[in-house]
Amino acid sequence: MIFVGLVLCSIAVSAFAGSVNQTNEDFIAETFADNTPKSKVVWIKNDLRPAIATILGHEYIGLRIRYWQQGERTAWILEEIGKESPITFGIVITSGKVERVKVLAYRESRGGEIQQRAFTRQFTDATLKEQKLDRHIDGISGATLSVRAMTSVVTMALYLTEFINQIE
Repeated sequence: MIFVGLVLCSIAVSAFAGSVNQTNEDFIAETFADNTPKSKVVWIKNDLRPAIATILGHEYIGLRIRYWQQGERTAWILEEIGKESPITFGIVITSGKVERVKVLAYRESRGGEIQQRAFTRQFTDATLKEQKLDRHIDGISGATLSVRAMTSVVTMALYLTEFINQIE
């Protein structure tokens, strides 16, 4: 009986580990109703690099970040390490507010609850205030690092949206 319980637990854990919920391409197509704009690139240099490092709490290793923009709507696909593995997030910003956050790929063995709509809707309508979100995001016991990763990339998407809107 104990063996059966252990097997069922390992199956449940492996169901969360390494799950791809949606491809990047499908997320972008869904966001722009199959009228996908050409992707653009923001280069991470000069004063942008330290600001992003402050938001993330560590240096960003990439040189550029790809995004899609159509009018007031901007979509970002960003990755951040949870505890040990990267989590891929899709973030949609409309008129300076978070419209939607979605976990596209979750590769951690714990903390998969951040993928649930009940959790992600906390970010809806969030804005940026002094390089931080304008609201508190409730955590999830056992998913602290995944929650931090999501909060950081959402903040980064808002910041980058402000940045690209200033240079255009």
